[in-house]
Amino acid sequence: MKLVTAIIKPFKLDDVRESIAQFGIEGLTVTEVKGFGRQKGHTELYRGAEYQVDFLPKVKLEIATHDEDIDRLLEAITSAAHTGKIGDGKIFVTELEAAVRIRTGELDAEAI
Repeated sequence: MKLVTAIIKPFKLDDVRESIAQFGIEGLTVTEVKGFGRQKGHTELYRGAEYQVDFLPKVKLEIATHDEDIDRLLEAITSAAHTGKIGDGKIFVTELEAAVRIRTGELDAEAI
């Protein structure tokens, strides 16, 4: 099993959700986060005053999946979140050691 963590632009969330649903991925967790990468924030103008925005709003997706579905999932997220501009985000894949469905007690692959 794998845990996929994707950091994407907030306005791409619906596109990504629709894309992964087409591939049969049934569940995900979404968290609103702030951060920066190479873009290091940006300068904005508000009521004539310039100020630096260091942390940009992003959305963090966490998806547990079976090993055999990882390539399709990565392709679905990448194609839906891509704008071609700086700040499109990142995807991290880590090994998932265990999963438990609390309601039924199912373990690992059955719990996903």
